[in-house]
Amino acid sequence: MQDQTQIFGIRAIIEAINAGETIDKVFLQKGLKGELFTELESLLRKKDVSSSYVPVEKLNRLTKSNHQGAVAQISPIEFHELEHLVIEVIESGKMPLFLLLDQISDVRNFGAIIRTAECTSVNGIIIQKKGGAPVNGDTIKTSAGAVFKVPICKVDHIKDAVFYMQASGIKVIAATEKTNNTLYDVSFNEPCAIIMGSEDRGINPSILKIVDDKAKLPLLGDIESLNVSVACGAFLYEVVRQRL
Repeated sequence: MQDQTQIFGIRAIIEAINAGETIDKVFLQKGLKGELFTELESLLRKKDVSSSYVPVEKLNRLTKSNHQGAVAQISPIEFHELEHLVIEVIESGKMPLFLLLDQISDVRNFGAIIRTAECTSVNGIIIQKKGGAPVNGDTIKTSAGAVFKVPICKVDHIKDAVFYMQASGIKVIAATEKTNNTLYDVSFNEPCAIIMGSEDRGINPSILKIVDDKAKLPLLGDIESLNVSVACGAFLYEVVRQRL
C-alpha cells in the first residue's frame, strides 16, 4: 500500500517545494542525469531539504507508480517555530516540559515517543531538520494520532534548541549513561527540557558538554541499554511523579 504522505516524479516534487509543502526527505535515484533532475537537485540545496541518493530498487519499493527517479516524503503536519512555542508555553503559566530528540532514526520509536509525550503533557518536541526519522504514515500509526496533538519543531541543530531553552530559563537535562546521577537524583519540578539520544550513538558529545544536568536509568540486568522510547517513557513519568 502506498504511503499517503509521499509524492513522486521530478516535476511534481519541484512544484510541491515551490508551493511551500513541508517535505521531510527526498529520495533520488543514484546516477540519474538530466536537466530536470539537475533542477531538482539545485532546488533541494537552495531550500535546504534533506535528500539521499538510493538505488532504483528502493524507489520501486517506495511506490509502484512511475517515480522518474525521485520520491518525496511529505510531512502530514505543520511544524511550529521553536521561539514562538516556548514563549507561548511560558506565557500560559504552565510548567514547561520539552523533549529534544537528537537524531532518533526509527519511525516507530519516534511515534512511540510522541504518544508517551502526549500522555505526559509534554509542551513540545524538538527535532533536527536532517538526520532524524520523518513524520510519515508509520509515525502517525505508532503515535496513535498523538502526532497531531503535540507541537513539533524543527531546528538546524539540537544545540540551537539547547541554547534557546537555557536563555529562556529552562533547564536542559540529558538522558545519558555517562553520569553517576540517576533520574531519581534530578529535580524535574521546574521548567525543563529532556534530551534523548539516537538509537546507535546516544547524545552527541558536543551537546553533552553544554547541558545543565545529566541523568541515567539504573539498569539492573545484563543488557546495558533500553530501547530509546522505553527509556523516554521512564524519564517522562518520573517528571509526572515529581510534579503531581
